[in-house]
Amino acid sequence: MFSNYLIGLREGLEASLVVCILIAYLVKTGRTDALKPIWAGIGVAVALALGFGCALEFGSQELTFEAQEALGGSLSVIAVGLVTWMVFWMRRTARHLKTELHGKLDAALQMGTGALVATAFLAVGREGLETSLFVWTSVHAAGDGTPRPLIGAALGILTAVVLGWLFYRGALRINLSKFFTWTGGMLVVVAAGVLAYGFHDLQEAGWLPGLTNRAFDISDTIPPDSWYGTLLKGVFNFQPDPTVLQVTVWLLYVIPTLALFLAPVGFASGKGKVKVPDEQGSQPSKATSSSVD
Repeated sequence: MFSNYLIGLREGLEASLVVCILIAYLVKTGRTDALKPIWAGIGVAVALALGFGCALEFGSQELTFEAQEALGGSLSVIAVGLVTWMVFWMRRTARHLKTELHGKLDAALQMGTGALVATAFLAVGREGLETSLFVWTSVHAAGDGTPRPLIGAALGILTAVVLGWLFYRGALRINLSKFFTWTGGMLVVVAAGVLAYGFHDLQEAGWLPGLTNRAFDISDTIPPDSWYGTLLKGVFNFQPDPTVLQVTVWLLYVIPTLALFLAPVGFASGKGKVKVPDEQGSQPSKATSSSVD
């Protein structure tokens, strides 16, 4: 449940920040007439993300067991790739996000209503599709048959919406650089578990060998049905009897990815803190915290 809460919070907050920046800019520039197309684009993006999630869930139920495992494993690998790209991209570009969105919005205002709808749709749609895919693969990996993963994701998104509203109202300031660093690091660990379980799915589908070649088996020490086994499974996708391939994939992903993401220099560092310039072209506000003006 916690891992899905983290996914919903992280992705939802990115989308909330985008929405707040767009809305605040239109209000401050007196273009409230453009709010309806923006909300329309956001609504279409949310509907598409929900539809995509439903298609994954209900479409996969018609498949054979091997096909379900192959689909789940393949989508897990894709989802981890997208999430990994997202956390690095956000670390590098967060400080320019506000300026970039303002530029796109100015261009869309000159082009008309359709361009406004498309701008909002594209800005929010990517986050929605990534969230749907990663939540679905995480729920599939958990496989406990309870609604807890979905509840966790929903609570994370709800928290992100509340935080976004507080940003917009100026009632909350947060160190976005540290926030995206900590949540990004935790999300890399979650993604490592999803990736390892995705490879296990591909083994069960017969696409990869080594299904019976166990790296270790500590089921007696950490029973899967115990409260702590369930907790480890829900947070880290921990499996007490992983295959050698699962352990290898987990290590090969999490060690270099975390090292690059947490590196103090280079592209993984973002080369600076999050800066949010104001609308009058004055000096950037303090890098350590941010609210949506």
